[in-house]
Amino acid sequence: MSEPMMTFPLNTSDILKSAALRYPEQEIVSMLADLSVHRYTYADAYKRACRVANFLASANLSPGDRIATLAVNHYRHFELYYGITGQGLVVHTLNARLFVEQLQYIINHAEDRWIFVDPELLPILEALADKIPSVTRLIVLCAAEQMPQSSPLSLECYETLIAAQSDEAVWPSLPANTPCGLCYTSGTTGNPKGVLYTQGSMVQHAILSGGSQALDFDEWSVVMPVVPMYHVVAWGIPFSAPIYGAKLVFPGCALTGENLQKLIETEQVNQSYGVPTVWLNLHNYLQQSGKSIESLAIVGVGGAASPTAMVKSYAELYDVYWMGIWGMTETSPLATTANLTPQMDQLSDEDCYALQASAGKPIFGVEIDIFDAAGRVVTHDGVTRGELRVRGPWVLASYFKGEGADSFVDGWFITGDIAVINAQGYMSVVDRTKDVIKSGGEWISSVELENAALDYPAVNEACVIAALHEKWDERPVMLITLRAGQDYDEAALRAMLQQRVAKWWLPDRIVVVESLPHTGTGKLRKMDVRDEYRRILLAD
Repeated sequence: MSEPMMTFPLNTSDILKSAALRYPEQEIVSMLADLSVHRYTYADAYKRACRVANFLASANLSPGDRIATLAVNHYRHFELYYGITGQGLVVHTLNARLFVEQLQYIINHAEDRWIFVDPELLPILEALADKIPSVTRLIVLCAAEQMPQSSPLSLECYETLIAAQSDEAVWPSLPANTPCGLCYTSGTTGNPKGVLYTQGSMVQHAILSGGSQALDFDEWSVVMPVVPMYHVVAWGIPFSAPIYGAKLVFPGCALTGENLQKLIETEQVNQSYGVPTVWLNLHNYLQQSGKSIESLAIVGVGGAASPTAMVKSYAELYDVYWMGIWGMTETSPLATTANLTPQMDQLSDEDCYALQASAGKPIFGVEIDIFDAAGRVVTHDGVTRGELRVRGPWVLASYFKGEGADSFVDGWFITGDIAVINAQGYMSVVDRTKDVIKSGGEWISSVELENAALDYPAVNEACVIAALHEKWDERPVMLITLRAGQDYDEAALRAMLQQRVAKWWLPDRIVVVESLPHTGTGKLRKMDVRDEYRRILLAD
């Protein structure tokens, strides 16, 4: 019997090819390192991606070879996403904010063949010049007249190399299981582990995450991914936005509140995505400058827990819907979203803010559940906590090169998050397994304490860690940074905390610090804070 339907794999190259056909005049705007603005269309981008693909096809590369990028969010990086993956190669995005030793490990572990690099990031590679033996070519993402003149490295010019290529390409038809992307975990404990995405997983994720269940893109969307393109391919937005014809605005490396506000205003951005610290910094700038973000309608927020105080601020000060998002490198990454629903219109503001601050519900294709220590599913009552597990067609089945086998059980990926799920299916991450404070046999959520502290007007950021305690094994210690121009009183902060959490959860010590350490993706580096303050209570 003949097959009833055609076997026709969808590839990443099909996304941009379709966008150039359906939305040829839609814009892609990039803020460059010198703060100038570059703009072109999907039709332009497709032609240049074809040039990249033809250049790669002419080289001595094999299917599945890893081609790395060390670059921020801009149009050339966008072209590489499509040119590399469309040729059956693997785009490996390198996090420019990692320690040099971590980058060395990742490049060598991935066995990258080439690296495409922004000129501003060349010093990183200069420090690694003789320590990454698999790398045979370094290509600088710039025009010929912008090429560095004094680098000790052997460098080639991106624009010169692709200029000689045709702007038409015959793309290979790649099976769904063809590897196309590689991203490494943050590596906050131990060495980072690689997650290898496939053509099938990438395209499915783009279709579903860009649809109305999640990011809800269309031709009227003006989308600014502040999340870096080196972090889980900017949450997949460079692949999902073109499917639905959204205008893309890439903010480059200038991620200050001032530059983001300027881009939002000049390009009329109505959707933007990033970690909570991005929106905290923008909020602080808006409050200090008096500037506005009138076009902005939605911010999608993931990578860390959403503080309810910020959800409220964006709603009441800027009329912006804060949409909680949850995902991981291991989930491609979007898995759950807290979209605006008709039912929210019936809720009080405070109840609505609570749902927005959650991680939301799983999008089609993704399943989540929470389990106790014995591996039994726990009640979805919004209170009972369990270990969060996830499965789906864009969730990894194994880490690159077979590492981390203990992260999988019975077809589920063990996330390392502790979560609750309410009766309506909304999931909230209450802590990471390694961050939970175990005090006298009971658990204290560091995330809930941090979010409670952010309700105090003078607190800008909060970080709660487990400190050793002679009697209770561990007790919470809170570190805070303060907001300029606000009066701070520790007694008042403690009184407010006592209204929001159990008395025995209250921190044994509150420490005011100038700043808190963050990872390259904007998350708090709790490991560093623990190392410094782990024994602070033993001196008491």
